[in-house]
Amino acid sequence: MSFFEISGNHAAALALAAKLRGIPAYIVIPKNAPTCKVENVKRYGGQVIWSEANMRSREEVANKVWQETGAIFIHPYNDGRILSGQGTISLEFLEQAPQIDTLVVPISGGGLISGVALAAKSINPAIRILAAEPKGADDAAQSKAAGRIITLPETNTIADGLRAFLGDFTWPVVRDLVEDIITVEDSEIIKAMKLCFEILKIVVEPSGAIGLAAVLS
Repeated sequence: MSFFEISGNHAAALALAAKLRGIPAYIVIPKNAPTCKVENVKRYGGQVIWSEANMRSREEVANKVWQETGAIFIHPYNDGRILSGQGTISLEFLEQAPQIDTLVVPISGGGLISGVALAAKSINPAIRILAAEPKGADDAAQSKAAGRIITLPETNTIADGLRAFLGDFTWPVVRDLVEDIITVEDSEIIKAMKLCFEILKIVVEPSGAIGLAAVLS
């Protein structure tokens, strides 16, 4: 049995999981993906299949791979299994610090924040879930304001992991359980990355630093 999906960090995790089980993983990656993420996929044994940088091309290539290989498609965010896995983050947070009253979570396709919100609010319905999003890819903020899924013709942000759009599986959770979406400029994300490195001595990619950028804003 084999798997394929269309993302970056998640792709590396999936490739490793497939390698541990001794099965192939076909990974569809856009041509503008960071080299380090592509190398991670290859390092874990994933078979990289290129697509153009837009979502339509990624989906078309993924469908072609599915037809040719019969692989099981694992979407990087619009999938209940992914939400379940992401929800374990809330479980760990609230086990260690049950007094937490607010969580600030990066948002892109919505898999991470949906899983976090569902799990956190099942434990503490009063907890606030805030999303952090780059202004150059603010489709989630626009969707929240419009009350429906909004997609953008293009995105422009240093946070390459936050360029996806909400799916029909994640949108209802974001719509109903996320209190607000904080948008930040790339300059604020870079400032947060520098702070993490200089003060905490931790190297954080832009998509991971956006939560701190939102708090600092």
